[in-house]
Amino acid sequence: MTQYIIRRLLLMVPTIFLVTLILFVLLRLTPGDPVREQYGVDLTPELYQARKHQLGLDRPIPVQYVKWLNGLVHLDFGKSTRTHEPAKTVIFERFPATMELALLAFFLGLGISIVLGTLAAIYDRTFLGPTVTVFGLASVSTPGFFFATLLVYFVTFKWRLMPSPRYIPFDKNPIDNLRYILLPVIALSHGAVGGPTRIIRSNVLEALSQDYIRTARSKGLSETVVVIRHGLRNAMLPSVTLIGLSVATLWEGAFIIEQIFNWPGVGRLGLTALRGKDYPVVQAIVLMSALSFSFANLLVDILYAKLDPRISYAGKR
Repeated sequence: MTQYIIRRLLLMVPTIFLVTLILFVLLRLTPGDPVREQYGVDLTPELYQARKHQLGLDRPIPVQYVKWLNGLVHLDFGKSTRTHEPAKTVIFERFPATMELALLAFFLGLGISIVLGTLAAIYDRTFLGPTVTVFGLASVSTPGFFFATLLVYFVTFKWRLMPSPRYIPFDKNPIDNLRYILLPVIALSHGAVGGPTRIIRSNVLEALSQDYIRTARSKGLSETVVVIRHGLRNAMLPSVTLIGLSVATLWEGAFIIEQIFNWPGVGRLGLTALRGKDYPVVQAIVLMSALSFSFANLLVDILYAKLDPRISYAGKR
C-alpha cells in the first residue's frame, strides 16, 4: 500500500503540471489587463509600462511560467496584483471560512445520503422508496445557485426564521458561528446529496438480495445488524467513488454559494480575483483545487482497500 501511495503521489506531478500550464496560458490569453484593472482611468503610459515590468507581464509567457514554477518550488505563489500581498497569505486568511463550510457541508451531505439511501432500500416497497428517488432527481436537477437563492429569500427575508449569514470565527463565538453558517452549509451540501442517495439506495438494495444476507438472517442476527454490518458496508464500496468526487463538487459550489451568502471564503476570493485579473491569486486557488481533487481520488482508492479486504494494491492477496 505504501508503494502504491508513493506512485500515486508521483503521478500527481504531471497532472498538476498540465493543469497549471493550461490555466497559466488561458489566463493570459483572455481579454483584460491586471494593470488596467488596478489603476483604471488614472493609468498613464509611463506608469503602465513600469507596473507591467514590475509584475513581469512584459516578458514572454513561457518565461513567466518558468519563473512561476520556480517560485512554487519555494512555496512562493507570487504577489496579488490588487493588494500587493503574497498570494498564499491572501488565501490562507480566507481558508478557515471555506474549510469549515466545506467540511460541514460534506459530512451533512454524506450523513443525509447514507440515512435516506439506506431507509429507501429497506422500505423500498413503501412510499419512502419512490419519495427518495424523486428527492434525488429533484436535488440533482436543481441548480445550486437557484436553491441557495430560494433559501435566502424564504428563510431569511420572507419567513425570518434565521438571520442573514455572516462569518464569525468558531474560536470567538462557537454558538453564533454554527447559527450563521447553517444556511450556507445546507445550500452547499444540496448538490452532494441527490446523486449519492440514489446510488446508495441501489447498492443497498442489491446487497440485501445476496445470499450472505439471508445467511446472516438465518443465524438470528437482528435486522439492524444485518443491514448496517453486512448490507451497508458492502453497499458503500461502489458508492465511495461518487462520494469522493463530491469533494470537487463542494469546491465548485463554494464559488457560487459564498458569493450568494456573502461568505468571506476562498471561493468568493477566487471570483473577485478572476474579475480583477489577479493572476497569482487565481493560479494559487486553482492549484489548491486540483490538489484537493487529486488527494480525494487517492483517499477513495485507499478506502476501497479498507472496506474490501479482497482489494490489494500490493498484489499479495
